[in-house]
Amino acid sequence: MPAPSLLAVFAHPDDESLSAGGALARHAADGARTAVVTATWANGTHRAEELAEALRILGAGKPRMLGYADARVPQSAPGCVRFCEAPLDEAVGRLVTHIREFRPDIMVTHDAYGGLPGHPDHVHTHRVTMLAAQAAGLAQLYPDAGAPWQPRVLYLATHPHSAVPALRDVIGTRKAVYSVPDEQVTATVDVGPWIEQKIAAVLAHRSEVERGALPGLIAALPPDARKRLFATEWYIRHTPITAAAPQTELTV
Repeated sequence: MPAPSLLAVFAHPDDESLSAGGALARHAADGARTAVVTATWANGTHRAEELAEALRILGAGKPRMLGYADARVPQSAPGCVRFCEAPLDEAVGRLVTHIREFRPDIMVTHDAYGGLPGHPDHVHTHRVTMLAAQAAGLAQLYPDAGAPWQPRVLYLATHPHSAVPALRDVIGTRKAVYSVPDEQVTATVDVGPWIEQKIAAVLAHRSEVERGALPGLIAALPPDARKRLFATEWYIRHTPITAAAPQTELTV
């Protein structure tokens, strides 16, 4: 039986590697089709080029871009509306097109907080993905976006409260972080065997390393600290209400 296909949807280039790089690499190693949709930044920008390299490392194909601008970086998609300001129906429709084209068994995206930083683009990506995952299976919605396809399950990349103290050593104490009660986590994924791929993908986002964002902080860590802090990924399982197929699980 082929490994279940996996489509990840994240807000910015580097979110895919930081939040789900291990799961993407693991599924690709199992022979699964894997891909990533990125909500912001545009083809032809330096961060789109970095994303292409990160996805090559993870075995996740070529970038799929929704083409909106980052809420805080207008030049990320020159002449395009900021993602959070785009018409909701338009953004959902663009993502539905990718879902119906790729036809994933599993989808992965940000949790309702938008992950640890709570970035508005992350939060909006969660909203759009939740709507699109259900709409993709309904034939009368977005009829021009391709034949209906219903993902079997959606996983929300998250962090349990118990993981935050150790991560504070990297992210610092001044920034707010958003995490969930441990009991809400339904999949704890050991990505230790794929940690080198995951870290290499994170570091492929060179501009983020150079400006001292989280990839830059990770670059400064010794290998043992990288593995200790980033070899586990956490997810919350959500089943679209229109899904009737047998359960499909993220590899754990």
